[in-house]
Amino acid sequence: MTYLCAVSDTPVLRAPAPPPAPVVRDRRRVVVVVALGVAVLSFVGVWVLWQVFVDTLGGQEVENAAFQGARYGQTQLWRVGERVLSVVSAGFIIGVLIAAMAIAALRRRWSLAVQVAVLMIGANLTTQVLKHVVFGRPELGVEASYGNTLPSGHTTAAASVAAALVLVVPPRVRPWAAVLGAGYTTATGISTLIGQWHRPSDVVAAILVVLAWTAIACALVALTPTRVPTTTGALRLNPDVDRDPAPATMRLVVSVLVIAGVAAAGCASVALMHTWDNRDDLSSRAEQVTAYLGGAAGTVMASCLAFAVMLVLRQAAAARPQISGTPT
Repeated sequence: MTYLCAVSDTPVLRAPAPPPAPVVRDRRRVVVVVALGVAVLSFVGVWVLWQVFVDTLGGQEVENAAFQGARYGQTQLWRVGERVLSVVSAGFIIGVLIAAMAIAALRRRWSLAVQVAVLMIGANLTTQVLKHVVFGRPELGVEASYGNTLPSGHTTAAASVAAALVLVVPPRVRPWAAVLGAGYTTATGISTLIGQWHRPSDVVAAILVVLAWTAIACALVALTPTRVPTTTGALRLNPDVDRDPAPATMRLVVSVLVIAGVAAAGCASVALMHTWDNRDDLSSRAEQVTAYLGGAAGTVMASCLAFAVMLVLRQAAAARPQISGTPT
């Protein structure tokens, strides 16, 4: 008896086997350890900023020079800065929190909705506790004391809003959310300098507080099993948008943020060293403007580098084998 078998020229596509469970656990463990390490270093950075720029005479003198330097050109710049700051309010924070949790709910990411709440509430509450309970400002005879203002509440609010969106938006648009978040945080932070609401260290400390809580939220993401329905029971977004961002896009966005942050760090460092070395005579316009521009550069540095780290952590927390469904 002869058996005739039809052989198809079309190759059979098989889904790749998922990595063994220990490999998945190891990846999650690495993400969690790195994220918690970022959180600890961020909180240490906040303490160092207070220790150097608030608790010492030299730090107060340098920041007072930046504070006074904001007077020059303030009239024109404040027209923009005031509009930026007027957006930030308790109602604004609550509205964005609800919107971010709604996005997570529409994607059927209930745990992510909780993580967003942890981020926003934790960051803003931490700033208020640090400013009014933990940190003080010794009177060292420096003008424009006005008590302790570290960290900045307005910058914390703006940065936490932007970070929350980085957490909840679909993966494909996540890099662009990080770019917009860095820009919005920078605009808010510099606006507080323009209006003489805050000193540079207040703004940088606020960004570090948000970075710490974003890292904690990313650790929670890595610890949460992903189980997303693919056919029924979920509101699916555009499939092209819901995929992971292209590696080239991730590299481009992270590189741009890091390069901008490093360049700003160089400018801020030069201005800081110059101002610190000339603390005996910081009354001239040139010295005060230099200190002020250095503080603005420090804001750019902190925003760009922080959101680059947030983006990498968020993507790493989501980049793991899934039980079913779409990317997280």
